[in-house]
Amino acid sequence: MPITTVSSRAFNQAASEIKRAASNGPVFITDRGRPAHVLMTFEDYQRLAQQRRSIAAALAMPVEGADIDFVPPRAKIEAREVDLT
Repeated sequence: MPITTVSSRAFNQAASEIKRAASNGPVFITDRGRPAHVLMTFEDYQRLAQQRRSIAAALAMPVEGADIDFVPPRAKIEAREVDLT
């Protein structure tokens, strides 16, 4: 998927062409040489928006992995004498 970069001035002068370019991949629109906006097709936006998931869903263990036994080793904590020199 190619990424196209255009200045805001070029976007204003050739909006139709740039909208057509968005059907091939995202178009970065720059202001003073820095990316400011991204133009993409509505279908690409919907696909991207549907990928959102909560942190709980991202960290949840899949059902097929639910039978994993995990027993972490116990930490051994001991007191030490303080060196006052």
